[in-house]
Amino acid sequence: MIMIKEHFISTAVLKAKEGKRTALKEALIKLINPTRSELGCLYYILFEDKNNKGTFYMREAFKDTAAFEFHTQTVHFKNFAAQMDELMSEPIQLIELKQVSDLD
Repeated sequence: MIMIKEHFISTAVLKAKEGKRTALKEALIKLINPTRSELGCLYYILFEDKNNKGTFYMREAFKDTAAFEFHTQTVHFKNFAAQMDELMSEPIQLIELKQVSDLD
């Protein structure tokens, strides 16, 4: 039996404080290119809730949990984390996902 390592897939929910929507969006956008350049990053995509401005969703996948943990220790992520209290109305909600169907 071949053991296949599961990817780390999640959606992070990030809610801006009143008046901080633009600043949070800009801080999140700054994370995208350096994160996508990380060796273990499979994808890293930012969304905003159309019906709830200031609520962002970062859809992310890494080759494994170790790659995600590496991401959380990078300079670019730590720089973002240092701004979270100022920009966000609540802590990040990280929803870990497990794929249960094929893509097609």
